[in-house]
Amino acid sequence: MKRLAIILLLTGITGVSCNKLDESPSSLITAGQFYKTKADAIAAVSAIYSTTNTDAAGDFPMYGRNLNLLTGNGSDDQVFSPSNTNPDVRALGTATYVASNDRVKKNWQQHYFGISRANVAIDNIPNIDFDTTLRARLVREAQFLRGLFYFNIVRLWGDAPLILHDPTSIDVNAQKVKRAPKDSVYAQIIRDLTAATLLPKIYTGGDIGRATSGAAHALLAKVYVNRREWSKALAEINEVINGGYGYALFEKYADAFQQATKNGKEHIFSVQFGTNLGAKNSSQSLSSSNFSSFNTAVYPGDQPADTSLFQLFAATDTRRDVTFLTRIYNAATGTYVTFAPARFAKFIDYTLTPLTNQAQSGINYPVIRYADILLLKAEVLNEVAGNPSAEAYAAINAVRARANVAGLTEGLNQADFRDSVFLERRKEFIQEGNRWFDLSRRGGSYLYDALKKLPAKTGAALKDTLYPIPQAEIDINNQLTNNPGW
Repeated sequence: MKRLAIILLLTGITGVSCNKLDESPSSLITAGQFYKTKADAIAAVSAIYSTTNTDAAGDFPMYGRNLNLLTGNGSDDQVFSPSNTNPDVRALGTATYVASNDRVKKNWQQHYFGISRANVAIDNIPNIDFDTTLRARLVREAQFLRGLFYFNIVRLWGDAPLILHDPTSIDVNAQKVKRAPKDSVYAQIIRDLTAATLLPKIYTGGDIGRATSGAAHALLAKVYVNRREWSKALAEINEVINGGYGYALFEKYADAFQQATKNGKEHIFSVQFGTNLGAKNSSQSLSSSNFSSFNTAVYPGDQPADTSLFQLFAATDTRRDVTFLTRIYNAATGTYVTFAPARFAKFIDYTLTPLTNQAQSGINYPVIRYADILLLKAEVLNEVAGNPSAEAYAAINAVRARANVAGLTEGLNQADFRDSVFLERRKEFIQEGNRWFDLSRRGGSYLYDALKKLPAKTGAALKDTLYPIPQAEIDINNQLTNNPGW
């Protein structure tokens, strides 16, 4: 790895006056020394998972808030808080960010850090002598995670460096990689996820929460939908639904965001968070600032873009009061504090004491839920047939019924049904990392038009359908170019 190589180089430099060079110094662990046992292989893959819920530098984790700042705060669902101290967070919420935005850079770095760990595991685990079944499984888990990271990257930035092996040279210039065409990135994603479809269907005990074959098929479905390869997407969707995985909607929407039901029948793949795990759960901060001393004038986190988001929901829609917090009881004063506008509530961990300590929330982040597959099925069937079939209505209406909302009445044309599906996706997945991706993948000016409707986001432009390549990356790698408009 680069860091290891640099350490070795410095060791060689400082030891040039010695008569004999010890090539296996006891104070260092090289890659060749480490990847020897089954435990080493398991640790290597666990390290990839950890990039989703922790950050090596103590920043917000990828799925603990940082990715949400691009997919939520950068969409029409969410805006910055007026009291947020980071101007780069505020810029994302007003669509005025630039290529040097530190949150854009952090997301890039976190994803490529995860990819680097995956590459190391994929390259080294096959050379370790232990149980062949477990060895193959661990490599496929690494491929699933690498596929997930690259899927986020290609949707956020388009063309991107495609790095599949850890650097073998300490030559800085040899490590400067051009952006690969997005079709090449997608091809690699599909190869990785196809390999991951051979993973187990279920796990038990301490392995629960790891990537499964069902998760690989579900993520492939999303990949094909993004590429508008409808027939391939439908095949993957049908495998998830009919492949014997046992997936189903929870009877209650709230159970998708509860401690007692985590990794349940609706959860196809979730990033794992645990209550009060300290460094193992560095910060699940999607609801950490909801309770700022119960002070309605101070809100250091993010908030709905405007009251229209809350108003999308019928009063009977059970998703509304799970998604939003409108008031909370302050035991110190014996009174309720009312929030206006409402605050996000999905990731509040009600087992925490005191409740204000939400940075240690143990609510998992659902990357893919079964509801996502049902709504994708409705969308894909509509695209395949050129109009919504009875099966497409059944798929969307299953999600609506769970939310206590009347089903769509048959008779919509293709365009109106498509709009209905995207509206349902918006209401179903607030704060779950789908909205910006959904607007962007529709193409044209959908994202731009949605942002421009908000008074806080009049700075939006057509270039915002892709994020800029971080300026810091371009500064150190002259092979990189930026996206149009940046």
